[in-house]
Amino acid sequence: MSKIAYVFPGQGSQSVGMGRELYDNFAIFRQTMEEADDALGFKLSKMCFEGPAEELNSTVNTQPAILAVSVGAYRVLQQECGVTPGLMAGHSLGEYSALVAAGALQFADAVRVVRQRGSFMQEAAPAGSGGMAAILGLPREKVISCCQEASAQGLIEPVNFNCPGQVVIAGEKAALQKAMELCRQAGAKRAVELAVSGPFHSSLMKPAGERLAQVLDEITINNPSVPVVANVSAANIQTAVEIKDSLVRQISGAVLWEDSVARMADQGITTMVEIGPGKVLCGLIKKINKEITAVNVEDVASLEKVLALFKEVG
Repeated sequence: MSKIAYVFPGQGSQSVGMGRELYDNFAIFRQTMEEADDALGFKLSKMCFEGPAEELNSTVNTQPAILAVSVGAYRVLQQECGVTPGLMAGHSLGEYSALVAAGALQFADAVRVVRQRGSFMQEAAPAGSGGMAAILGLPREKVISCCQEASAQGLIEPVNFNCPGQVVIAGEKAALQKAMELCRQAGAKRAVELAVSGPFHSSLMKPAGERLAQVLDEITINNPSVPVVANVSAANIQTAVEIKDSLVRQISGAVLWEDSVARMADQGITTMVEIGPGKVLCGLIKKINKEITAVNVEDVASLEKVLALFKEVG
């Protein structure tokens, strides 16, 4: 099954009710959510299943919530099929889910770390001082040059290379507005400001990275059992030292998702299974490489489809 990769979603994939069906049907999923509740000292599971949406969408809650539902879904899939993928990866926050699945991080540690990561990210830039925007239908080189031109107005950088024609930029408000205007003039189909609380993955997050490094020093990081393709380098990481370095750099560095998927395809991956809420990564993967089969596991029906696919692949 080395041709299969497991990938895990990041922030933005959350919705009230996520994971409920797996919770109702699988004891291992219930245990996972209870473990998360115990690690945090409050009912994260209740927030996932019942909301309110405003609370679930707050970064400090969103990050552990997506992690918990993703790891729970992964454990259900492993229990039902026992497939060992050739590679793993996650989009931004999803990298933590991948590292838990690969045995590099203990789940309870990861839940606590990503909650702190969320608060560090929120505190790194004062509310309203910065933002993010999605630039659609413009080649990455042009987005990069528009950001360079707009940087006369303040810090602005490309921070997510999601798929061809979809780049997210982040930075200080004035520079963000200027870059959006320049991208439109350069031929972007759309430049849409995102409903986020800060300029995530930009250099403005460096203070958050320094605080995260101290937290990561306090937990045990193991070498992963399966190579994980890191966001910041789109390269396989296989040691604890590389993992810590990648996680610290990732908070203020660009997410190279398009490059990561291409890198996995180069290593012979033909099927990618998105594990966790939503199908955001499946959509991106299809735009990056039409040859890759992209499927997801988030509820009983999608789980059964993937199990049937694994039987076919043999």
